[in-house]
Amino acid sequence: MSTTAPAPAPADTIADPGPLGLAGFAATTFVLSSFNAHLIDQNLLAVVLPLALFYGGLAQLLAGLWEFRKGNTFGSTAFVSYGAFWLSYAAYVKFVAGDLPASTAHQATGLYLLIWAIFTVYMTVAALRTNGATLAVFVTLSLTFIVLTIAEFAESTGMTKVGGWIGLITALCAWYASFAAVTNATWKENVLPVFPGIGSRVRLGAGRSGGPVAGEAH
Repeated sequence: MSTTAPAPAPADTIADPGPLGLAGFAATTFVLSSFNAHLIDQNLLAVVLPLALFYGGLAQLLAGLWEFRKGNTFGSTAFVSYGAFWLSYAAYVKFVAGDLPASTAHQATGLYLLIWAIFTVYMTVAALRTNGATLAVFVTLSLTFIVLTIAEFAESTGMTKVGGWIGLITALCAWYASFAAVTNATWKENVLPVFPGIGSRVRLGAGRSGGPVAGEAH
C-alpha cells in the first residue's frame, strides 16, 4: 500500500482585484460628476460613455468576478453591481433617454437613480464591517445617489449641481482607497492607512459574533 502523502493544494495566488475596481469606479464617477456639477460644457457629456463601457463598466465587472474567486461577498456584490450600473448607464443614455417623452423623462431617470440609492444605502450598512476608506466611499456615494434622485424628481438643476460636487468627493474617496490598496500591496507594508476595524464598535444584532470582515484590503 502506498504511503505517499497527497500533494498540497496550490496556493491561491490571485491578485487583489479591489484597486482595479475602485479605480474604474473613481475615474468614471469623477468625469460624470464634473458634468453634474456643471464644471464642463454639457454638450461634451458623450465623453462619459466610453469610460462607462470599458473602465467603470467592463473593468469593474471583471474585478467583481475575481472577488467571487477570492470569496469576498462584499467586494463581488459591489463591483459586479456598479460595473452593471455603468454599463446600463451607457445603454440608457445612448439608446433610451433620447426617446423618452420630454415632459416625463425626468421621472424615468429619477426611478433609475432611486434603485441605486437603495442598493448603495444597504451596502453602506455592510461596509461598516470593512474599513474606513471603503466606508467613506459608500457614505459619500449614498449621499450622491440620494441627492441626484431628488434632483431628478424635482427637476432641480441646483440639486443636480450639489449631487455633482458630492460625486466628486466620492470619486476622490474611491481613488484614495484604490491608491492605498495597490500601494500597500506593492510595497508589502502599510504605507497608506485604510483605517481597518472602523466598524468594530458597531454591533448589528446583539449576541452574534464571528463572521468575515469583508473588504479589509480594499
